[in-house]
This record gives sequence, structure tokens and C-alpha cells, in this order.
Amino acid sequence: MLNKSKNKLILFIFFLSVLLVSGCEQNTDHKYVDFSEKIKTSPQDPFPEKTKTLRVAVSAMVSPKETYVYYEELLKFIGKQIGYKIVLIQRKTYSEVNELFPKRLIELAFVCSGPYVAGKQKYEFEGLAVPVVRGKPFYQSYLIVQKNSSYNSLEDLRGKIFAFTDPNSNTGNLVPRYWLSQLNEIPSSFFDRTTYTYSHDNSILAVAKGLVDGAAIDGHKWEFFNAKNPYFTSKTRVIKKSDYYGSPPLVASSMLDVKLKLKIQEAILTMHNTLEGKTILENLMVDRFELIQDEWYTKIQTMYEKVR
Repeated sequence: MLNKSKNKLILFIFFLSVLLVSGCEQNTDHKYVDFSEKIKTSPQDPFPEKTKTLRVAVSAMVSPKETYVYYEELLKFIGKQIGYKIVLIQRKTYSEVNELFPKRLIELAFVCSGPYVAGKQKYEFEGLAVPVVRGKPFYQSYLIVQKNSSYNSLEDLRGKIFAFTDPNSNTGNLVPRYWLSQLNEIPSSFFDRTTYTYSHDNSILAVAKGLVDGAAIDGHKWEFFNAKNPYFTSKTRVIKKSDYYGSPPLVASSMLDVKLKLKIQEAILTMHNTLEGKTILENLMVDRFELIQDEWYTKIQTMYEKVR
């Protein structure tokens, strides 16, 4: 009973801290996208090529306000290039975004690499493009701890408190579970307690504030925040990096008109050739987008088979 009460107190403090930081320690001039807002569409709505509107979802790899800021200009650019109005949709978890595809409630989405590998047929989407960051269309999972802690390896976190991001995250869930499987361990046997933060920036914050002892996060996100706003990353330290995996891609509904998909693909693959597009990409710390290659994701499939 005492342990349960302690767990609840830790989680309460963590999420309270997230709310306080979002409201007090970041720029509040940006718009906030409410996860609870319902989509005013149904599977019977006209096809997007008739309404000239595309509904685009972004998985919650970072918190909602940050996601809106990062993707707003990119989506506006794509919409302008193809002559469509872009409507941004957000949901709290990766699975909530993926499940919008078979319901015909979205046409495009930026999804995590894990769901791309495991759910393409189930969720009826296909890859269009992948970001190239620091010269590679790949990313890594970073295992982070508080900067001044004594931890230097995954083994040092045995019996500690650990943060995963999302149950369907590759870097924030599958990779650390795979690492544990190599030690013949599972989270419940290895860690004292675990929690889910549901975004990589929240995991960075939790480690920085000492609310958890360690976390596994998207390396792109850590590098982005470390370059743009290192207030929290500077309080953390990377102690382990994973192999390289194909980066989270832009995907389209399998039901979307083929010609429209090609227009979207061309717009995002060539945007680095324009001054406006290049500026947007530089702000995102993305070199360019290129065609997705399924072989980049075979290691993720291997991890799924090992862990599950």
C-alpha cells in the first residue's frame, strides 16, 4: 500500500512539473493544440481532392505546443505547393494517430518508425518520404541520465526509476526493451518502477529534474533541443546510443489519390531547392527529405521479433 501511494505521488509530481514548465519556462506566444478537440469529420466526408483539404496528423513525439510550432510552417509550405488547405490533427499517443487512418479521418501523418514497421497494413498507410538529418536518413535512441548522476551504463540503472515515452515508440520503448532482452531482463524485473511520459521532451524534462533516473529518447529530439534550447538537455548526459534506424517518416493513406500522393511527395522532396523551403528545413535542423527505403527499417523488425 505504501509503495502504491509513493508511485502515485511520484507520477503526480512529474505531470505537475510538466504542466508548470510548459506554462512558465517556455515561450507562451505559440498556439496550443488541444488533444481533446474532436475531429469534425466522418468516413462519409467527400474525398480530399474534391474539398481541397488535407488532414495531417503528427504523432506526439514532442508535446503539443512544440509540435505545432515545429510543423506549422512545413505543413503550410506543402499545402501551398499543392494548392490544398492543411488541417493539423494531434492526438496524445502514437496509436491514436495511427487509428485515424482506417477510419478515413486523416490523409497524411508523421509517424514513429515503430508503427511504420509494425502497422502499415493494419493502419492502411504507406511511406512517402523520410527526413535526412545531419547527413543521414537515420536516427538513434539515446539513453540519458541526469548530468551529475553517477550512472554510466544501462546496468547502473538496475533497481532505479525509468521513463519510457510511448508504448509504440521505437527509440523510447522498443529499443530499451531490446537492450534489456540482451541482458535476459524485462522492465519489471530490472527497474524498480517505470512510467510513460508520452513525448520525448517530457522525458528529457523528467530526467533533468530528477523525477526519474533515466530515460530512452529520440536522438534527433535531444540534439534539436540541445542546439535550440539546451536549458533541460544541459542538465542531462547521454550514456548509451543505439544502432541507426530509419527515421520517422511521412506516410499517406493507401486510399489517397495516387496523383495527389505524387504531388505531395514531389513538394516535400524538392523543398530544399527553394529559399523558403530551405529556411523551414534549417529551422527544423533537417537537411532535406528523400524517398523512403524499407530496408532501413529491418533492424526494427528484428527487435520486434526478439522482444515480442
